[in-house]
Amino acid sequence: MGFCCLTFKYQLFFFFFCLLSLLFPSSFSSSLSSKSQCSALLHFNNSLSLDRVNSLPLDTTDSFDGEYRSNIQMCDNSYPKTASWKEDKDCCSWDGVECDNATRHVIGLDLSCSWLYGSIHSNSSLFLLPHLRSLNLAGNSFYPSLIPSEFGNFKTLTHLNLSNSYFSGKIPYEISQLSSLVSLDLSYNYALTIETPVWKRVVDNLTLLRELLLDSTNMSSIRPNSLMNLSSSLTTLSLHDCDLRGKLENNILCLPSIQTLDLGYNLNLEGSLPNSNCNSSRSLKFLDLSRTMFSGELPDIIGSLKSLKHLNLQSCNFTGSIPISLGSLTQMTVLILSSNNFTGPILASLGNLTQITYLDLYVNNFTGSIPTSIGNLTQITFLDLSFNSFTGLLPLSLLNLPHLSSLFLDNNQLVGPLPSHVSGLNLIALFLSSNSLNGTLPSWLFNLPSLEMLSLSDNEFIGEIGEFKYNSLDYLDLGNNKLQGSIPRSISRLVNLTYLSLSSTKFSTMLEFEMFSELKNLQYLDFSHNLLSMNNVTFTLPNLWYLNLSSSNISEFPIFLKTATNLESLDLSNNRIYGQVPRWLGDAERNSLYYVDLRANLLQGPLPTLNSLFLRYFFVSNNSFTGEIPLSICNASYLEVLDLSHNNLSGMIPKCLANFSFLPVLDLRMNNLCGTIPATFAKGNNFRNINFNGNQLEGQLPRSLANCRNLEVLDLGNNKINGTFPYWLESLLKLQVLVLRSNRFEGRICNPKTKFPFPNLRIIDISNNQFNGSLPRKYFKYLKGMMNVDESEVGLKYMGDYYYQDSLNVMMKGSYIELVRIQTVFTTIDFSNNRFIGEMPKILGRLKSLKGLNFSHNNLTGYIPSSFGNLTNLEWLDLSFNKLSGEIPTQLAELPWLEVLDLSHNQLTGRIPLGKQFNTFDNDSYMENLGLCGFPLSRTCNNEMKQPTPSNLQKEDNLEPENGFGWQAVSIGYGCGVIFGTLMGYLMFKTGKPKWIVRMVISEQQIVLRRLKNNAHRCGGRNI
Repeated sequence: MGFCCLTFKYQLFFFFFCLLSLLFPSSFSSSLSSKSQCSALLHFNNSLSLDRVNSLPLDTTDSFDGEYRSNIQMCDNSYPKTASWKEDKDCCSWDGVECDNATRHVIGLDLSCSWLYGSIHSNSSLFLLPHLRSLNLAGNSFYPSLIPSEFGNFKTLTHLNLSNSYFSGKIPYEISQLSSLVSLDLSYNYALTIETPVWKRVVDNLTLLRELLLDSTNMSSIRPNSLMNLSSSLTTLSLHDCDLRGKLENNILCLPSIQTLDLGYNLNLEGSLPNSNCNSSRSLKFLDLSRTMFSGELPDIIGSLKSLKHLNLQSCNFTGSIPISLGSLTQMTVLILSSNNFTGPILASLGNLTQITYLDLYVNNFTGSIPTSIGNLTQITFLDLSFNSFTGLLPLSLLNLPHLSSLFLDNNQLVGPLPSHVSGLNLIALFLSSNSLNGTLPSWLFNLPSLEMLSLSDNEFIGEIGEFKYNSLDYLDLGNNKLQGSIPRSISRLVNLTYLSLSSTKFSTMLEFEMFSELKNLQYLDFSHNLLSMNNVTFTLPNLWYLNLSSSNISEFPIFLKTATNLESLDLSNNRIYGQVPRWLGDAERNSLYYVDLRANLLQGPLPTLNSLFLRYFFVSNNSFTGEIPLSICNASYLEVLDLSHNNLSGMIPKCLANFSFLPVLDLRMNNLCGTIPATFAKGNNFRNINFNGNQLEGQLPRSLANCRNLEVLDLGNNKINGTFPYWLESLLKLQVLVLRSNRFEGRICNPKTKFPFPNLRIIDISNNQFNGSLPRKYFKYLKGMMNVDESEVGLKYMGDYYYQDSLNVMMKGSYIELVRIQTVFTTIDFSNNRFIGEMPKILGRLKSLKGLNFSHNNLTGYIPSSFGNLTNLEWLDLSFNKLSGEIPTQLAELPWLEVLDLSHNQLTGRIPLGKQFNTFDNDSYMENLGLCGFPLSRTCNNEMKQPTPSNLQKEDNLEPENGFGWQAVSIGYGCGVIFGTLMGYLMFKTGKPKWIVRMVISEQQIVLRRLKNNAHRCGGRNI
């Protein structure tokens, strides 16, 4: 009862307090008593609640990429400051409250990380504190509050911090009227936006964003003299991670008094740095533009920022070389230029930055050797030069820096051995992987007492691994080297080890798993690509979540996996494991498995039943599994790859597989599956690759396949599927591979049903069916995926992703070949072994990226289109077993890459063209064309007296052989060789082998005949 009366009394008082403040705002505010301000604070506190869980900000620190963060409210020691506020005490003594000693006005309020949760409205009593100079509400949760415009009423405010407080909406214009503001921090409010037309106005106070943040749709530049209006008081501005958008003018550094400018993590903020001196930014100490869209070169003027200590340009779009002037910033302690496009060498002038502690140049295009002057950075603790193109030897000076704790030089082109001796090294992390370092591992690597992370993988180190003299290691990767011998026993003492990789070395030894039994913290273990024998013992690795023993010559399941109930990723592929998969792999308590790879073993029996609801990748191809696909697979609703190919599975395809929402890859090829394809492919599915090739499937294709809007590969070849051409697939915009080979399709391929059918199709194989009618000219017209693909721009790319590479069996150059990986520039059309009639459309000549074309074994008539000469990427052309007539177009002789040509069994006539690739084709390319003549056929062309021969044959008038042997030398060996030569000649012409000799002799015979005819002509045309 007493509490209720007190509350009512307080509310009544506050009502009159607010009424008076509205009626007499100026006079009343100037005479506010300390008690009234305390009441306002109490009411503000009562309008919010205390909630530790919902109010604390998210931890946005990313330590993996070495990012340096400052000015972040992490609230490690948070507590509810307002919980101690008592009405019977003077608020000037309250936690977080600061008062002026003379006037007793509240001038400072720091409620950062105070568990405050709720909304701040425009009528909040917080705005009844007109004398505030400093306000810090960072690290609370005021979601879904907008920033009220009433913050602009704090006319005397110098410091405002609303960071990490979940404010949203537009930053109000009124904040720009705070003319005394020195520091503004609105960082880590992810839903904030700036009303650009408001902030670009020119006024005499906080003009940073009003001058520099421009609306790209309305303005692209501002007058340089307008910067003269910038506030002289502003020293700190932090708008880190506020989703700022637009373009900043390049005079961003020309701010009179700015010391800290943090615009990092505004992913859509554009701008560049000035290339002329503005003589007004000498006070700048901290500049963070990381993860913005700033671009251009780093100007030489950067060297004029003599006070700069912290420069972070991580993950921008900067290009060009580092200016020499950067080496003059001797106060620099943190320099981060990682993840840009900087080029050229690192200048020796960086060695002048003797105060630097953190240097990060990760992921750029730096070249040349690492300058030895880096060894002058005696204060440095973190150095990352990885993922560049540095060459030469590893400077010894880097390994003698006394305070260096983290050194990353991986993924470069460094060569040579490691130094045999270093001194005073206190490394915690050393990454030298993916270089060309060689030699043996020096002893000092095994004697670094503080080393926690060591990565030397993907080099050319030889010899044995030494015994570790310390046990601080947490991460050890020595994989993909030429190391040999045995696994060091000291690894069993590395009790802190969580990551261990010795893959792709030359170990050929007994793998004694019990030596890892003490590594209770081990999470990642990789011994793949070795020749190991295994003693199968039971022990426990309770934290193991990744195990890779692929290609390691093992013959049975490691039994210690039975107790590894936290296992998430298991790779035992490409081994000799035989028998059935142990039942314990599918135990109910093993529900963490998301990746299982058992490919290419000798496994048999039924498919394993895995009870993991979170299974995402399941590979069991190239084994001998039998039986049906278990219906329990339907429970794995998060599957992304299901590869059961190349087994002996039977039965029908479970209908549930067509209803998976997330499954991109379904590979069931080369089994004995029967029945029909599931008819209900759900809308909104995520199928990218469906491969049922080589089964016994029958019936018609379900039209619901048109719901697979993300489909890129559809391979249904070698089944018993019937029906007409599935024109409803032409609307699949992403479809690149369509294989219907060797089925029972029939009928004509009519005109397309959509305006732009199959726009990205690159591989189509409908061979060995019963299609008839004319070739589908209008489909060929829209195959844009086969037109004008610039291979130099596309680059060497393959279809698929990290986990699954698309593969395909294709008729290429006369043979079926398995493409283990499909290049994105590979294009082919195969309509062979059908009943197509009519002429080949000239429009095929537009498919200039086509590499293979096969229309063989049909009933095509007419001429070979001369437009085929435009197919400049064509490598094989098979038009055999048709009824083509006319001459072979001479344009085909200009195709530079044509390697296989088959025009046999047609009705072609005329002389065979010569030149380039046509000089390499033999009789088989033209056989059973009775009207053809000329090389390489024995039939000469009657319409010309002279028959050109390939350029690689001897010229007619060169009577003396080029090797210098004349008739004298020949006559000496004639007697001995005539009998042998006659015999060999008979055998060669009887068998036709070797063809090059036969070809040469035939050509010589033709030359002799022509000479005889010419002589006869000169002799009056007498018969010879």
